[in-house]
Amino acid sequence: MIRFNLTCEKDHVFDSWFASGAAYDALKAAGHVACPVCGSTAVEKALMAPAVAVSRKEEAPLRGADTPVEQAIAALKKQIEENSEYVGMNFAAEARRIHQGDAPERAIHGETRLEEAKKLMEEGVPVAPLPFLPARKTN
Repeated sequence: MIRFNLTCEKDHVFDSWFASGAAYDALKAAGHVACPVCGSTAVEKALMAPAVAVSRKEEAPLRGADTPVEQAIAALKKQIEENSEYVGMNFAAEARRIHQGDAPERAIHGETRLEEAKKLMEEGVPVAPLPFLPARKTN
């Protein structure tokens, strides 16, 4: 089986599965390949990226924390979660309060929008992005 990205004369883009490239050619020549949107049989193959299968051996290092970088990130995450308070979406407000002396100084981590993080940096609040999602967002 092979999947082709297809386009019709009206620029509708769709995909379809065929038994082989030759099967596509035969069906197209017989007028049996039609656009599902407009019904046109003036259909051509569209540019598509090839699907490359990865062997299990090549795929394994990408799962879990098998690579040194993944192990380092996992260790960093554990250390941050054990030694700081998760403040969730209140991160920006709490970081400002700590910076201004309105809240007790302590290590915190949480979430904020990129624009808000930039504002914190412009204000001189020491913040840094973390290379992982909070535990509550992982499945």
